[in-house]
Amino acid sequence: MQKEKQVLGFYDYTVILTYISLLISVGGIFLAICGYLKLSVTALALSGLCDMFDGKIARTKKNRTIDEQRFGVQIDSLCDMVCFGISPAIICFQMGMNRPTGIIILMIFVLTGLIRLAFYNVMTENPEECPEGECSVYHGLPITSSAIALPLVMILHPLLRLNFIFVLQIVMLSIAVLYVTNFRLKKPTNAVLAIMVIIVGLAVLKLLHLC
Repeated sequence: MQKEKQVLGFYDYTVILTYISLLISVGGIFLAICGYLKLSVTALALSGLCDMFDGKIARTKKNRTIDEQRFGVQIDSLCDMVCFGISPAIICFQMGMNRPTGIIILMIFVLTGLIRLAFYNVMTENPEECPEGECSVYHGLPITSSAIALPLVMILHPLLRLNFIFVLQIVMLSIAVLYVTNFRLKKPTNAVLAIMVIIVGLAVLKLLHLC
């Protein structure tokens, strides 16, 4: 008879980075509410860096059970909703998207992010049935895109000045639409991933310098 688990959930190394990403984002939300916007965007970028590698780390464990794999998919999407759905919306609201147009855009952003993650979960329920060539591409824009876009927009704040909120609204609306647009985006190679890490890393250093 299988022994019942005394603690719910899984806590091995395959999900630790996902948990860390969530904790960083929750801290970022608190920072945004308190008005520390550059630090909150930095937290968002750091969560994005964690998300870039959590899947690769999880796949290094070859003997994961079906329950562990399913739990990994669910916990990743739930964390992504907080990290790259709710967190960016709160940060942008605090940045100035607090008028009716901005609020509507942020509501659409959160909704499309949720739809995208639910669609991803459905598509990954039967990974063995993944059609040839389909597993090497994203369908629509990845949910983590805001972790790259927002730090870059924040760095451009001094140049944009009065146009900052307008540009921010366009960026967030564009991301929202692309979340649910059915196009294929090739998953980044290790070389492209390294470039993205460098870009996000430089953005983080710049934001910390501006704090």
